[in-house]
Amino acid sequence: MNNIIICQANCNHVKYAEKICEMVYISAQERGTGIANRTPGYIAKKMIEGKAVVAIENDEIVGFSYIETWSDKQFVANSGLIVAHAYRHSGLARKIKRAVFALSREYYPKAKIFSITTGPAVMKINYELGFRPVPFVELTDDKEFWDGCKGCKNYDILDRNDRKMCLCTALLYDPEYKPKK
Repeated sequence: MNNIIICQANCNHVKYAEKICEMVYISAQERGTGIANRTPGYIAKKMIEGKAVVAIENDEIVGFSYIETWSDKQFVANSGLIVAHAYRHSGLARKIKRAVFALSREYYPKAKIFSITTGPAVMKINYELGFRPVPFVELTDDKEFWDGCKGCKNYDILDRNDRKMCLCTALLYDPEYKPKK
């Protein structure tokens, strides 16, 4: 873990896009859960735009996440968090998630940030960052975002429920939210 570099992605990291897609696909197969598929071109675009975080060790990609804006930049999705097998349970996912969250806050300080996941580890990290579980109706109503779920094997559940619920949990960070005491 000492040699891992976590940084904002740029055009120099595009060479890792294919490997990231492989890691995501393998993870989805192993967990037997749904995950929205992204193409290497889509991943590369996020890197070029500086809207992604990479974790690299010895010129190998070991982790990744990206951001996407929705509803005229009122919402930012933290998406695509993946960590290579050998680095799981090491705290790397937490570091990547914190970095992509910080990037989201830096670029879009007034936006609500959300994450949709089936993973308990990601849920725990999100709670630590101040996210709270919410119904899907509190997220963006941007059709393009929800169309991105079509690559997930559980999309029929989301579609059948008019995008109101699925197997994923929606988590939201609202910079304006103040919990009741």
